[in-house]
Amino acid sequence: MRDRLKYLTFLAVILPLFSLSSFPLATLPPLTAQAQTPQDRKSEAERLYNLGLQQFDQGQYPEALKSYEQALAIIREIKYRQGEAVILNEVSAVYRKLGQYPKAIEILEQALVIVKQTGDRAGEGGIINNIGLVYRYLGQYTKALDYFQRALAITKEADNKAQPASILSNIGSVYNRRGQYAKALEYFQQALAIHQAVGNKPEQATVFNDIGSVYQSLGDFTKALEFYQQAYAIHKEFGHKAEEGITLNNIGSIYQDLAQYPKALEFYQQALAISKQIGDTAQQGTTLNNIGLVYDSLAEYAKALEFYQQALAIDKQIGKKAGEGVVLNNIGAVYRNLGQYAKSLDFLQQALVIRKQIGDKAGEGGNIGNIGEIYRNLGQHPQALQYYQQALAIQKQIGDKAGEGTTRNNIGEAYRELKEYEKALEYLQPALVLRKQIGDKAGEAQTLNNIGELYRNLEKYDRALDYFQQSLAINKQIGDKAAEAGNVNNIGEVYRNLGQDAKALEYFQQALAIVRKIGDKVGEGKTLNNIGLIYNHQGKYPEAEKTLFTAVEIWESLRPGLTDAQKISLFENQTITYRSLQQSLIAQNKINSALEVADRARARAFVELLASKQLEKPNAQLNIKPLKLQEIQNIAKLENSTLVQYSTLEDKLLYIWVVKPTGEISFEQVKLEKFLKSSLQNLVINSRRGIGARGRSDSAESTSGDNQNTGNQKSQLNKLYEILVKPIAQYLPKDPNARVIFIPQESLFLIPFPALQDEQGKYLIDKHTILTAPAIQVLDLTRKQRQNLNQSAKDVLIVGNPTMPKLPIDNEQLPSLPGAEEEAIKIADLFKTPAITGNKATETAMVEKMKQANIVHFATHGLLDDFKGLGVPGAIALAPGGKDDGLLTSGEILDMKLKAQLVVLSACNTGGGNITGDGVIGLSRSLITAGVKSVIVSLWSVPDNSTALLMTEFYRHLQHNSDKAAALRQAMLTTRQQYSNPVDWAAFTLIGEAE
Repeated sequence: MRDRLKYLTFLAVILPLFSLSSFPLATLPPLTAQAQTPQDRKSEAERLYNLGLQQFDQGQYPEALKSYEQALAIIREIKYRQGEAVILNEVSAVYRKLGQYPKAIEILEQALVIVKQTGDRAGEGGIINNIGLVYRYLGQYTKALDYFQRALAITKEADNKAQPASILSNIGSVYNRRGQYAKALEYFQQALAIHQAVGNKPEQATVFNDIGSVYQSLGDFTKALEFYQQAYAIHKEFGHKAEEGITLNNIGSIYQDLAQYPKALEFYQQALAISKQIGDTAQQGTTLNNIGLVYDSLAEYAKALEFYQQALAIDKQIGKKAGEGVVLNNIGAVYRNLGQYAKSLDFLQQALVIRKQIGDKAGEGGNIGNIGEIYRNLGQHPQALQYYQQALAIQKQIGDKAGEGTTRNNIGEAYRELKEYEKALEYLQPALVLRKQIGDKAGEAQTLNNIGELYRNLEKYDRALDYFQQSLAINKQIGDKAAEAGNVNNIGEVYRNLGQDAKALEYFQQALAIVRKIGDKVGEGKTLNNIGLIYNHQGKYPEAEKTLFTAVEIWESLRPGLTDAQKISLFENQTITYRSLQQSLIAQNKINSALEVADRARARAFVELLASKQLEKPNAQLNIKPLKLQEIQNIAKLENSTLVQYSTLEDKLLYIWVVKPTGEISFEQVKLEKFLKSSLQNLVINSRRGIGARGRSDSAESTSGDNQNTGNQKSQLNKLYEILVKPIAQYLPKDPNARVIFIPQESLFLIPFPALQDEQGKYLIDKHTILTAPAIQVLDLTRKQRQNLNQSAKDVLIVGNPTMPKLPIDNEQLPSLPGAEEEAIKIADLFKTPAITGNKATETAMVEKMKQANIVHFATHGLLDDFKGLGVPGAIALAPGGKDDGLLTSGEILDMKLKAQLVVLSACNTGGGNITGDGVIGLSRSLITAGVKSVIVSLWSVPDNSTALLMTEFYRHLQHNSDKAAALRQAMLTTRQQYSNPVDWAAFTLIGEAE
């Protein structure tokens, strides 16, 4: 059997071109009966043995195994030890074909014991050779070479010229797989010389196939074809139909590499006809897989899947696990090309399970790399790099040069996307050298393209164009349409960067035609986005609108089936399309349509997660439609609140919509360049620093206004007011008790809106009752959650200063918070309930109590890290117990079912997390998803004394007024009378429902 590793786009695809054995098993003595054996038992054993051989040749492996085992039982009964070794060898060959490699080795070890006992040195050499063959299939090349060398030493003692030649071929095959082609050719030539000396033409044909495979790997297709044709002529002369079919398969693969796909299909179809004619089921499966790969190369994905499914059905039918793993991997590659990442991961994971199960190290490395590639496509680079490094370790270990080239390329691409350009080149340059060295033309084109993209990122446009053009030339030569579209699109990007819009558009249109023809949805979305950007730049806004709406529909079609974390990461790469679409709509004065898009562009994963949790169908494929204008207006009315929606376009423009409870909509846009010296994010960060925002566990007891630069503080808060509120102040309610819900974006989530100051130094909290929300549609869902909420929860849970856990990363003990304990005791007194503190506040106990609580108050440490690798940052520090570590993470909260009207996290930075296009991914998001109506969190580390006062005042007001927003406002106003610095009273924000 000859395995060829082929790379399509970024995905490693294992392409096996099976033969009965390109590297033949050593021949063992034929089965004969001893003289004293009764004739009927002898005849039956011979019949079963020969039937097994016939079934094996036809790829009917389960049937062959049954026949061999029946023959083996008879042989053992008549105590014919040499014959037992012969049949065990054949049984192992079946298990090897089925990919059950450990079992094959186990059977061969039994045979080895027998041949050693009987003193059969030739048989011993043959068995040791065959063990080496299994290790070669396992990708354990060093071990395989060791067995082959041992076998060679033994068989040289015997006077059998053919056997050492076969072993020399097997040694050559190992070097071939390792990419050590010169050494491989050396061993193949030695084997060929022996076969020629003894006049063994069929074995010469086998070696011609082997030599052809080396030249194919080197990219010397003319020479490879020459050797394959010599092999074919011999097999045809001797009437060896199975081997003839194998060689036709190999010739087909040459034409596939040359991108002469019709010719490749012609040879594959001839091979398929032969395997059907001789009844070789296994070979039919292999050829169907190879035909699928041709259609995959042609980007005819539906047809590729059709052939893969046929191949998979055969492999499952005959129990051929190795082939099943190959085809599952290839199906995963198709779905990746189609942008159906959830489906792709499913198939790749299935393939990986099989590869690990059968011990196929080369296949395992390729599969792990492919899974990493999916995570990179999803924008989850840490996970991608983790998988890549695992793959690279395996590929280095087994000497898989082709796989190593691909993985180095992919690691380089991941670092490029992370803007770590020097590190990216450290991987991309060696990848290019490796791929050139082994003749991987598609891989070479891919790495050239990636280096070009790196230089484009560095604004070295001449160098970028040079690399793109080199890549394009190769992709046209080999007929890789998907990669060609990527090159053309990238060249268009260079011209867009250079301000040559007409030329850029010309290339983008070419790329669009290709990706639409081949069904590449991700490529289509990216190209449409690029065309839309050009139209916006040219002022062709209707064209931009149409183009970008189409791109948005494509992006949204990719989300079904993905996990929450995957949707979040994927959306990060797509936000530019939504923002550019808003720009084109606003330029046409389509203010209301732009508002719909602005809400559609945020918290989409949160919306779908929340909806699925409410329906108690966590994995449901929900069709949640974005809100229409009338629905947005209705939400403002039902909330009895004025909605303020922000949307930023880089650091150039800020769009602000105001939706009143009456349904009236107002809009303003702010030119940020007028106000900013650097970025809006820097202004937000500086404003927080200006008021002394920091950690609750800091050694200082207070950060009162006396210790701060009051002038700088006011300046920063004034500027934020001037940008965010002043343009819309006229549309906001005049009644301070009327609610205003701010819907921030990106860094605006970190802003303490109550502390923003107007020209007269008046704080926003003086004028308005303030809440925040991640999206208008989230408000709609939390309101419905309130309506459906089971009101049976009555308990009040107050937790303060639990016995602190240790951080899992560095085993650091979190410091005690005595001030938090005092706060909890004061609040508990208001509700006439005990505060739970110290070692009583274990994570396990608190989780159970949370399920029955109507109000939950945590006064403890809040942490921002994703300690448990669940993909959701944030944790609440509780006391560790016997079964838990004391860290209640956001990921764990997501899986809870809570009934609470309110959860207050009176801890450090509990409003923080990962700020994404989907909002803040952290504790508040998890609590609302778990069923909590409203959450109060802090935007920074809060001082103990002022926080205790603020929280006590909040609950005192809440007992008389169920409006949580109004209670928080009154608490802030009261606290401010004693602690004037906003750091002491403005840290907390209410997310969700006011009542």
